[in-house]
Amino acid sequence: MAETPDRVQDPWGARTPYAPGTPWPARTDLHLAPGVTEDQVERWVPAASVLHSNGDAMDIAVRQGRIVGVRGRAGDRVNRGRLGPKDLYGWQANASPDRLTRPMIREDGRLRECDWDTAMGRIVDRSRQLLDESGPGAFGFYTTGQLLLEEYYTLAVLARAGIGTHHLDGNTRLCTATAAEALKETFGCDGQPGSYEDIDHADTIALFGHNMAETQTVLWARVLDRLAGPNPPRLLCVDPRVTPVARRAEVHLAPRPGTNVALLNALLHEVIRSGRIDRDYIERNTVGFEELAAAVESCTPRWAAAICDVPAAAIERAGELLGGAERLLSTVLQGVYQSHQATAAAVQVNNLHLIRGMLGRPGCGLLQMNGQPSAENTRECGADGDLPGFRNWQNDTHVEELARLWNVPPERIPHYAPPTHAMQIFRYAEQGSIRMLWISGTNPAVSLPELARIRSVLAQERLFVVVQDLFLTETAQLADVVLPAAAWGEKTGVLTNADRTVHLIEKAVEPPGEARPDLDIFLDYAARMDFRDQDDGPLIRWHDPKSAFEAWQKCSAGRPCDYTGITYERLREGGIQWPCTPDRPEGTPRLYTDGIAYAHPDTCESYGKDMVTGASVEPVEYRSLNPDGKAVLKAAEYLPPHEDTSPEHPLLLITGRTVYHFHTRTKTGRVPELNAAAPDVWAELSPEEAARQGLGDGDLIEVRTPRGAVRARLRTTAMRDGTVFLPFHYGYWDTPAGHRPADDGAGRAANEATITDWDPVSKQPLFKTCAARVTLIARRESAPRSQSTTPAGSRT
Repeated sequence: MAETPDRVQDPWGARTPYAPGTPWPARTDLHLAPGVTEDQVERWVPAASVLHSNGDAMDIAVRQGRIVGVRGRAGDRVNRGRLGPKDLYGWQANASPDRLTRPMIREDGRLRECDWDTAMGRIVDRSRQLLDESGPGAFGFYTTGQLLLEEYYTLAVLARAGIGTHHLDGNTRLCTATAAEALKETFGCDGQPGSYEDIDHADTIALFGHNMAETQTVLWARVLDRLAGPNPPRLLCVDPRVTPVARRAEVHLAPRPGTNVALLNALLHEVIRSGRIDRDYIERNTVGFEELAAAVESCTPRWAAAICDVPAAAIERAGELLGGAERLLSTVLQGVYQSHQATAAAVQVNNLHLIRGMLGRPGCGLLQMNGQPSAENTRECGADGDLPGFRNWQNDTHVEELARLWNVPPERIPHYAPPTHAMQIFRYAEQGSIRMLWISGTNPAVSLPELARIRSVLAQERLFVVVQDLFLTETAQLADVVLPAAAWGEKTGVLTNADRTVHLIEKAVEPPGEARPDLDIFLDYAARMDFRDQDDGPLIRWHDPKSAFEAWQKCSAGRPCDYTGITYERLREGGIQWPCTPDRPEGTPRLYTDGIAYAHPDTCESYGKDMVTGASVEPVEYRSLNPDGKAVLKAAEYLPPHEDTSPEHPLLLITGRTVYHFHTRTKTGRVPELNAAAPDVWAELSPEEAARQGLGDGDLIEVRTPRGAVRARLRTTAMRDGTVFLPFHYGYWDTPAGHRPADDGAGRAANEATITDWDPVSKQPLFKTCAARVTLIARRESAPRSQSTTPAGSRT
């Protein structure tokens, strides 16, 4: 097997064209450390990617006790052997010399190394003190989208039934909360209806706010291979930037940020007006069609064009594309999710599929995508604040089921109000009611909005901050206790990707120094706190990944995310999609193949929320609306963004990703190939907008909003006028100065400038609608940098 060519210059690799309805051909990608050959590899250990949400299956190459490379798993359903740039190179971060190897505690204002007993003793002492003085509400837990299922489930149990706090969420609130909420609003329950295999069958693919080419490179390679084969699908792209996806689209709509609901209402209007709806399917499987049709009746393309600043004719062409599809696949991501009407917009994509009857059949798929690798696990395990197993906090029977599983009284499980979301957790910490915040595997000092505020919250004397991570991140530098965690490849557990495919990641090598798996850390804390059930036995009875997985299987039994037919042994053979039961051991490629399964009032995970206020729908109201458990067609009126342009701030700032980095670069910034490909923050304007501002490529500019500023080199690129783009990955740990933003407030993290505001339904922050201005700081000193964030972007 040959070494895979440079995937920095060619993120998607060579084409393997295929026809609709045929399997995606395999292509095995491989990258080994310099000087290592395949015959020198001692062991290949199964794993899946934790640097994006695609769930690419791979084997880890081990030699002399260290990771020396990876190869794709050709037989796996997700990637058929392909790996993206972060897959191929990202493993090198494990061996970075600045890994945390010992716990640290803060003394006299400085962090110093200590042993585990000292660090855990300090955490336990503070925990007991707070429980005695203030009760469970003084605790907040904020986790990641990169841990493994067994770790999330353990965290959920110790937080919910051990401490008894309501304040538990993940940074998946920043990327996938809207996906979950939109599915619950429409189908009564989380869980992606579609499958990646729908790409193999679709004749039309619509990507709403989803730059798949950079966020899920292997999935985009699958689309490219369909485009290169016979009878290729037609593409619709909705994105204000001319991404690689937009360049291949038959119709590209570049709406004004914050206007997605208006655009989608116009598309629904066109489909309904032209009669391209499946009335039998609507009658059998949905409620609310008449209300939806009435709501969009006046939402003509001309009306939407005036709001979205998109030609009415282009909206009509998009409506024709969607209405004419025989097998429609839609994907949705952050361009929809990180806005003030995020859930309302995502729900309208669901509505498009329902009124066209485009669910449950090959090629008729809907993917409310994830941004992080194990975001699905946070949701199903309850580490995002919901109840484990997609149980409904408003349903007493569901709470009683959990109480029996954990052998605790039902009242011990907080369910008196909606779960506390991440933005509210930080607000409570700011106000002082949360006195201890345990942050695992995430870096909010770079990833949350309005960073000056977040730094001030974390730096409070009264807030006890625990950070559990691989490196001394910007957040860890503000902690009272830092716990060194094991990385991917250094621990065992399962990971579930965006299309419900479960993979096993096995321990390949030992973690460095005294670093421990997150599961071991949580179990240690639970044991030291001596959490007990109602019979005075240990609350958490499992002790390793396999026994934790078996405990989760019992929790998932009979629920939509049923894992009872999945075992570690079976996962060694490849990924399996849940639900998977002993009666359906092959798993479930698509949901809703025979009606809407999980929306019944007795089964559903949620009764829904008001699209404007976010207020929870009461059980009696839901039962009245939907007694038979059908999909709910929920209309939404367009509402203007909360913050709009002004003479002082005439531009709209949007943030996003690059193909070369993940999240806040905690790992990818330490990988030579990936760091060299995108070493520093940049800003993008259209050439016309840059000319209006008197700016040129390579100029150092400042992007300022009412909250803060970022300094970056300018790249002019094809995108809508009036919009400025910043990648959000960059913090300050690897700046030349090595420290915080300058005294004038200008930094390199995009979130210095973003707004503390969120979608009322999903509570996802608004990273894509805020007013900004740009000013020149210094002219370029040499030739401008490359204008493409993906060097192969024009060669897709």
